[in-house]
Amino acid sequence: MASQEHAPNGLISNPSKEVVVLMVPLPAQGHINQLLHLSRLIALRGVPVHFVGAAVHNRQARLRVQGWNPNSTSNIHFHDLATPPFISPPPNPTSQDKFPSHLLPSFRATRHLRHPVAALLRHLSAEARRVIVIHDSLMGSVVQDAASMPNAECFTFHSISAFAIFMFYWDGMKNVKLLDVDTKNIIPQDVPTLEGCLTSEMLDFIASQYEFNRYNLGNLYNTSRVMERSYMDLLSKILPNKKHWAVGPFNPVTSLEKKVSNDKHMCLEWLDKQGPRSVVYVSFGTTTAFTNEQMEELALGLEQSEQKFIWVLRDADKGDVFDDKEVRKVELPKGYEKRVRNKGIVVRDWAPQLEILSHLAIGGFLSHCGWNSCVESITMGVPIGAWPMHSDQPRNAILVTKLLRVGTVVREWNHRDEVAAAATVAEGVRKLMASKEGEEMRRRAVELGSVIRQSVAAEGGASRRELDAFIAHICR
Repeated sequence: MASQEHAPNGLISNPSKEVVVLMVPLPAQGHINQLLHLSRLIALRGVPVHFVGAAVHNRQARLRVQGWNPNSTSNIHFHDLATPPFISPPPNPTSQDKFPSHLLPSFRATRHLRHPVAALLRHLSAEARRVIVIHDSLMGSVVQDAASMPNAECFTFHSISAFAIFMFYWDGMKNVKLLDVDTKNIIPQDVPTLEGCLTSEMLDFIASQYEFNRYNLGNLYNTSRVMERSYMDLLSKILPNKKHWAVGPFNPVTSLEKKVSNDKHMCLEWLDKQGPRSVVYVSFGTTTAFTNEQMEELALGLEQSEQKFIWVLRDADKGDVFDDKEVRKVELPKGYEKRVRNKGIVVRDWAPQLEILSHLAIGGFLSHCGWNSCVESITMGVPIGAWPMHSDQPRNAILVTKLLRVGTVVREWNHRDEVAAAATVAEGVRKLMASKEGEEMRRRAVELGSVIRQSVAAEGGASRRELDAFIAHICR
């Protein structure tokens, strides 16, 4: 077993051997990744973390995590729990709904984790003074047995922005005066509804999990109060009987550690040769599947923008990311990569996003606005070109562009059913990378990124204080 990492200066190393954390993620990359990063932060403070999931998803978590090496942290213990086989169909890029419904079989399979998780809970409960369960908000049913254990406490992790969570509650509130605050400056008039964001099947799944959140004692968010203070305060007003901790960003913010010291990705070597803030990073995450027609328009738009770019060209993840059957290989226009070789590169494998975003050559991020990507980009001081696809992404785009003002809309959500033409893509990329407005966004992003990093790293920083408060609470 590798040696344990040292706790940061000023923090108690191993505050209580009698307290352990059980971490229960939803098996989707954006959810797994955030909770594995949080596991590191908790383990660094001396609290053992037990990370649970199906073997395939724990393997995915370890293989894809960036910025640190999970094998070098002896305080994180992975538990491969048995689940029945689930179907792992490919994404359907021509589906009218852009939500990745092909992942639902893997989500539904998680209900079989309840009994093995309960068995592990009983084992940990018999040995520890207190067992702290941190579960994804969509895994409530899996940890429901913790409510019957006298020394277990549950806390819910929300994988989306505080703004998006608040808007979900706000949508359902009848008496807007309940908050007794002036919301004119913090709730834009044109926030998108949930229409087109989620399928009815996914809404049913969410509802089936949220009913179990009544057992939790508090909520954890991958955000910082320096970025979303207003929405954290509003959540405290809406849910006054719950504790709320903004302990993000979870991802490492300085001195990114490579898992293999001599294994430098080819795109990083290419970036080393480019000028400061001259390259736009293009990636639509792990749940986006474009049609061939849209992919061609995107390719031509990047070319017509005349901006340098790194484009991560991958289809959406399957439920089992190691199942390579029926995986589509996207074909670009004939001769495209040769034509753009002096301007950009296309990456078809897994890309080191954190290292890319932290590189001085990156000046913008053309993104689907998944919260994981938003946090990483803002943390690194990189402005965002918003092209939301589904779920919380349209509302994250509002947060990024209208409220934080560190991004611009490249693809309007209201036009989601149309193919975005190459000219639209080119115009959006040029606005982000080569305009006076883009320079202002970049300046604000750099400033906000610096403040957020300080909130994590500096003594007395807002996020560091919140994480310290959470650790002190669970170790009381």
